[in-house]
Amino acid sequence: MTLKFGVIGTGAIGREHINRITNTLSGGKIVAVTDVNNEAVKSVIDEFQLDAAIFPDDHSVIKDPNVDAVLVTSWGPAHEHSVMAAIEAGKYVFCEKPLAATAEGCQRIVQAEMKQGKRLVQVGFMRRYDSGYVELKRVLDSHDIGEPLMIRCVHRNTSSNENYTSDMAVSDTLIHEIDVLHWLVNDEYQSVQVFFPKKTKHALGHLIDPQIFILETKAGIVIQAEVFVNCNYGYDIQCEVIGEDGVAHLPEVSSVVTRKEGKRSTEILVDWKLRFQDAYDKELQDFMDSIRKTGKPNGPSSWDGYIAAITSDACLKAQQTGEKELIQSVEKPVFYQNTPQLSFKQT
Repeated sequence: MTLKFGVIGTGAIGREHINRITNTLSGGKIVAVTDVNNEAVKSVIDEFQLDAAIFPDDHSVIKDPNVDAVLVTSWGPAHEHSVMAAIEAGKYVFCEKPLAATAEGCQRIVQAEMKQGKRLVQVGFMRRYDSGYVELKRVLDSHDIGEPLMIRCVHRNTSSNENYTSDMAVSDTLIHEIDVLHWLVNDEYQSVQVFFPKKTKHALGHLIDPQIFILETKAGIVIQAEVFVNCNYGYDIQCEVIGEDGVAHLPEVSSVVTRKEGKRSTEILVDWKLRFQDAYDKELQDFMDSIRKTGKPNGPSSWDGYIAAITSDACLKAQQTGEKELIQSVEKPVFYQNTPQLSFKQT
């Protein structure tokens, strides 16, 4: 079975997903494309030599009977509209984060999917597919270090552009930690508080950087998450879980060690796409494989998108108030419980 994709949005991440489905992965084909920029669509068709129809909008892509699954890689605020339409049409959806611009929007998607009676949506939280995080998850699930007590994690970028704002430290950056840590410890968030250390000289005037987020879970795990988007030295993702009986670290990215001019050194990545390239491949391959094998996607669900949204909202509020803000969600529906996670094989 070849899963036939309709793509909504041909920006940077859209082009990358089109490339991997067309040239790297197996079991998928791009058959329809749309974007608000017609020239961008034509460029993608030419660049990847696609045998795909061009449509004027997302609804026409979704309604095309030749489309089995919709790849939503458009502007974030437009995601909810496309995802809802795809669910109503009974079509599978792979949606890049955010699932919707608000927690209320995510709830509407959750309700629509449950009404359909079948899981159709996977959210693009690729870190769950990163080999290092998968191994860290194995250690925690096996209780090799006992119950987790504290987590320290770091998300650093070399630099940010002039369009990056202080709230994007949550919505564009911390959002990945929010999802992957929730998955790692299998515990619900309870509260968050934000602290602003001394500002780096490398940040533009409008930007608060770095920022420290202190999250607490219902079981009492305390998480310290650093977001530093002008660290000036590279793209650096770290995670350390302190347990009752030991400590587990996210593995460092493999790099050649050189000895030269009196120094021993290793390279540090500067491109986030390179850091998680393999995870991006695995998440889309798993999306296609799980639909073929079980008739539904296996990765991060609409409910996970909702949890990320309510937690993100509380983080944004905490940025403004400086106070500890509660994170409150409705009870997880039975529909989303006991979902098998990440059945793909690590290589």
